[in-house]
Amino acid sequence: MGQRNLIIIVAAVVLGLFAVWLANSWFSSVEEQQERVAAEQDLVRIAVARQELDFGSPLTADNVRMVSWPANSVPVGAFRSSQDLVSANRVAIRPITTGEPILDSRISGRAVLSANLAPDARAFSVSINAVTGVAGFVTPGDVVDVLLTRQMPGEGANSDDRMTVVLLENIQVLAVDRRSGEKQTEPAVGKTVTLEVDQFGAQKLALASQLGTLSLALRNVESQVIGPTTTVTARDLGGEGYYLPGRPSAPQQAYYAPSAPSAPARTRRTSSGPSMTIFRGTEDTAYEVNRYGE
Repeated sequence: MGQRNLIIIVAAVVLGLFAVWLANSWFSSVEEQQERVAAEQDLVRIAVARQELDFGSPLTADNVRMVSWPANSVPVGAFRSSQDLVSANRVAIRPITTGEPILDSRISGRAVLSANLAPDARAFSVSINAVTGVAGFVTPGDVVDVLLTRQMPGEGANSDDRMTVVLLENIQVLAVDRRSGEKQTEPAVGKTVTLEVDQFGAQKLALASQLGTLSLALRNVESQVIGPTTTVTARDLGGEGYYLPGRPSAPQQAYYAPSAPSAPARTRRTSSGPSMTIFRGTEDTAYEVNRYGE
């Protein structure tokens, strides 16, 4: 009898502990759900892009929509009403992807390149071709170095003494010809490229374009390292110990034109009477003519 009671007591304790565990689990899940609901209820409505927006795309009711966004992570410059965007006739000055919040820094009243410039920055255009423009692979949004090839200064330098220097480093490309969208990545050979530089950089580009040839060197957009640069001359290309000596000119030989064969001397006969001369080729023969009756 005592053993049976002991078994019943142990079973009751086990069942009681299991019931407590179930209760704690249920209350914990309910508490977590309530916290989740409370966090979800702390939302605000902001404007996002309904579709892809390129540079210059106008903001309309068809490409802007309102979504719920956590109040503690609203981006700076977000709009709480779509009417503020649509009614103001604003356009995108930076690419905006689908579902991305529309920020004040990515839109403007007009689609102009100056809206993309950083404070105290300047936009300066230089001429390029298929070679100096990296065969058309330089596109808006890329980062390049600007090289200058010019004649070496000095009185002893001739037209073949040239050098190449790194004029500017880590320069962002704003536009190629009239293409300024960062999504236009197809290679296309342009005639001009617009760079974002400071005022001193714009002055250097203006002067360098008059002194020599400007070339672009495309670099990794994620590499922002600016290191020391060197000036490259013809000596750095190698082959300094090799040269071709001047070849002696061939001696002029006297040329004698063969003289034309002289005509054979004509034989003439002297006669007191009449005569007749007969020519056979270049030879002539004189014959005496007797008088009638002789």
